[in-house]
Amino acid sequence: MFFILPIGTSVRPWHKPYANYALIGVNILIFIFSYSPHYNPLGQFEPLRHWAQEFMLNPENLQVSQFVTYAFLHGGPWHIGGNMFFLYIFGRNVNDKLGNVGYISLYLAGAVFSALGHCVLSGTPVLGASGAVAAVTGAYLALFPKTLITIFYWLFIVIDTIEIPALYFIVFKLIIWDNVIERSMAKVAYEAHLSGYAFGIGAMLILMSTGLIKTSGVNLWSMIKRWYRRKKYQHIVSGGYNPFAGQTVAKKVNSQVLKKPSVPDEKKQRMNDLREEITRRINERNLGEAAEAYLRLMKIDKKQILPRQYLLDIANHLASENKADASAMAYEQFLEHYSNYAHAEQIELMLGLLYARYLRKPQEAEKHLQLAEKKLSDPAQLDI
Repeated sequence: MFFILPIGTSVRPWHKPYANYALIGVNILIFIFSYSPHYNPLGQFEPLRHWAQEFMLNPENLQVSQFVTYAFLHGGPWHIGGNMFFLYIFGRNVNDKLGNVGYISLYLAGAVFSALGHCVLSGTPVLGASGAVAAVTGAYLALFPKTLITIFYWLFIVIDTIEIPALYFIVFKLIIWDNVIERSMAKVAYEAHLSGYAFGIGAMLILMSTGLIKTSGVNLWSMIKRWYRRKKYQHIVSGGYNPFAGQTVAKKVNSQVLKKPSVPDEKKQRMNDLREEITRRINERNLGEAAEAYLRLMKIDKKQILPRQYLLDIANHLASENKADASAMAYEQFLEHYSNYAHAEQIELMLGLLYARYLRKPQEAEKHLQLAEKKLSDPAQLDI
């Protein structure tokens, strides 16, 4: 016996995913009013009340409204339970990234695109939100490929959990295994699922490549660009450039001489790699590795600036690890670039304590403590 189920992700939404909750609620409410398993006069089993059957997607009697309405109907408790569970697991962070309006638009467009794929590749009636949920899951893959999915598994007598990168779990388990290789379940709209995944991934890649979605972390688009840069670099090296000697052997390709890439390009690539690692580690809640990557980034270029919360989390972690020099550098950088931070006096206080107690720099300590004292209101902090 082997059973696996995703039960959580390593990235949490920064805002309440109200649209995701609303979609789950609407699906459950419609299921309650439309579900009524019975046999028709011909002895055929039908899961829906008579009035709800016309809202299924029926390629033989197609109506435009069915491209959306079918996604809110379900054939049983397990059907809706599975769909809403996966929507809850993967939809929260996609909702957080796209906003409520954008997320609902993705869900509905995913339902439509899945219906189109099903009609082209299969002619049977279909119902259920699985195509739209597949679009949401595909969007999660494109936005958060390096995050970790917590998997519950039951292998004979062994019951445990394991963490798997989202890229591998969604691509190999949910897409390839469940919908391409193991197509053993009857009355499952595999074509709709695959169409949904394709839409979710493709839509996010288009939005990220055009800048309509602002991303600062590791995503599928950044991974594709990184792969392309590596392939381009390998092509240049194969054309005669020696990255270690810094020399180029002229080699004609299509009547053009390849030129060696400049050193700043290589430096920029290393910095981009480190920034992506910092974001990935923070999303994984691994502040130790994020801080180490930050320090390596500072060795290359101290003018590199991280997003405000990332930099503050790293500075706090370095301080908790008693790395006074490194944490002071991070706090100084934070104040230089985020001087309008609402609690800047707390940072000034931390810097004053670091310089006074650990780094033995009384002049710097006095400067920061005086700035902190002007804004602090807590008596205990003023006593410090």
